[in-house]
Amino acid sequence: MLFSHSVPNITFANGGIIQTILGVIAGFVVGIFAAILGVAGGELLIPILILLFGVDIKLAGSLSLAISLPTMLIGFARYSKDKSFTVIKNNKMFVLIMSVGSILGALIGGIMLGFVPEYILLPTLALILFVSSYKIWKHK
Repeated sequence: MLFSHSVPNITFANGGIIQTILGVIAGFVVGIFAAILGVAGGELLIPILILLFGVDIKLAGSLSLAISLPTMLIGFARYSKDKSFTVIKNNKMFVLIMSVGSILGALIGGIMLGFVPEYILLPTLALILFVSSYKIWKHK
């Protein structure tokens, strides 16, 4: 994935039953990790969409957002039941600042999406995933 992907661009419309089954299995695995780690799953979804289904990185990002929305809603429902959201209340200024930054970043990123080529996005994503993996592996 670092420089490109060689999987042909296939969609579920012409991918067949095997790709549908793989999609359900991949979604199941992402859902489990998302629930355990408290994430939306995009860090897994985008590589899966690119490597397993041959989706363009820009489309993978958009699909990841659409797929993550129900996952986030389930996560919110689950975490609200066991009072895990008290951490948000205790850190509301941090959450507010990060939310404003995220919204601004998403707006600017959406504009940039039409200008930033895939040959820059793929290695950047690979680097982010590599650094994240390394930091998590070394975390104590």
